Amino acid sequence: MKKHIHDVLIIGAGVVGTMIARELSKYQLDVVILDKNNDAGDGTSSANSAIIHSGYDPEPGSLKAKFNVLGNAKYPKLVEELDVPFIQCGSLTIALEDEQIPVLKELMERSKLNGVEVSLLNKEEVLKMEPNINPEVKGALFAPTAGIIDPFNLVVHAMENAIDNGVKFLRSQEVLDIKKEDDIYKLKTNKEEFYTRIVVNAAGLKSDKIARMIEDIDWAITPRKGEYYLLDHYAYGLVNHTIFPLPSKKGKGVLVSQTTSGNYIVGPSSEPAEADDVSTDTFTLNNIKKAAMLMVPSIPFNQTIRVFAGERATCTRHDFIVEYAKSDNHFINVAGIESPGFVSSPAIAEYVVETLIRPLITLRSNPKYNPCVKKYHRMFYLSEEEKLQTLKENPNYGEIICNCEHISLGEIEDALSRSCPPVSIKGVKRRTRAGYGKCQGGFCQPKVLMLLAKHYGVSPTQIPLAEDGSYIIDHEIKEGK
Repeated sequence: MKKHIHDVLIIGAGVVGTMIARELSKYQLDVVILDKNNDAGDGTSSANSAIIHSGYDPEPGSLKAKFNVLGNAKYPKLVEELDVPFIQCGSLTIALEDEQIPVLKELMERSKLNGVEVSLLNKEEVLKMEPNINPEVKGALFAPTAGIIDPFNLVVHAMENAIDNGVKFLRSQEVLDIKKEDDIYKLKTNKEEFYTRIVVNAAGLKSDKIARMIEDIDWAITPRKGEYYLLDHYAYGLVNHTIFPLPSKKGKGVLVSQTTSGNYIVGPSSEPAEADDVSTDTFTLNNIKKAAMLMVPSIPFNQTIRVFAGERATCTRHDFIVEYAKSDNHFINVAGIESPGFVSSPAIAEYVVETLIRPLITLRSNPKYNPCVKKYHRMFYLSEEEKLQTLKENPNYGEIICNCEHISLGEIEDALSRSCPPVSIKGVKRRTRAGYGKCQGGFCQPKVLMLLAKHYGVSPTQIPLAEDGSYIIDHEIKEGK
């Protein structure tokens, strides 16, 4: 049997991998993207601060600075095309002591080198913008181009758009071995073998492991864990911008921010961790709480609906790696994409395709390329008139499945009808917010499970909570006659 050879194979369906896939779908190429998990964006991309950074902070001249600023400029158009909730609310980096004002001025000078618009605010100006901030505040650096986004849906919608334009996405495919034979890469996964002319390694926390499959490397990934609090829809205006402390060697520090869904997020910590460690602990969470309340004393932590943790792929080079492998330019490493990786992803994708891939293969425009996904009906964001029109067209949008977040049957059915549908309860939760409220799925989870089982024509015992094998029903009980 003749083996099928792909033009480009991408390892990793996080925000960077899916953005590269979408960028490649502009051209007439045979592209496949693999991920070891059963969904796109199932790792770092779904457990982060959801901030679109302005770009004032990265070291001038670094790849982080370059791609952050370029990426930030792409977001207004990108979120419109991909129909993703986004609010360009701006950020405030605050000084709580007089001795910190010179540091704000240093950051202001750095922002000029990076080409980022900022302004230095005095105490009165800060308190006018943020009445709930610590009244001892001395000043702040305001970056108006910073924003907040729905991170998981950006990844899923980018993947959906890439698939709609011809990319193939394969889930639960863990790459175990890579070899090159006659200018063609042979990849072995836990399920099958793949052949490709070009490999893009966007494997996140595992990117150094993947890179070592073809050569020795002079860099490594050291996972760092960030823990968070997520607060309920508490009080509009607790904070109106993303609030940062002064950055340190560990990162941007504990932030306080609204989210696109009306919740508030507080965190993260930043500590070394073992790979795949997303546990939380009381000691770390208490330190986050103390740090956050120094900035915003009135945070209602009694409204916490969950705590969670995510890992970021910190690189020993302390910068992004976006380059050819030393031994072969047909193997491209895109690694160490920690903060500000999310905002940088569309710019990284464009660079990978136009600067690194274009010299290797003929790029002919895809005449059927459409940059937009089909619009989503999110009842939460619709006006009363729009809601009535949606209900008239499809009454299932009036049948509520999740009472906490007011998510309808129609919204879940829509997610299931897409080219990148959820296959787990967690997948439905992230796409629609069913299960994100106070009860954390206590009431709607059984309904979601049954909807998934019906959609895929399988027993409820075969529907996972999250990753493959995480079944929540052991067996069905049959009623006697």
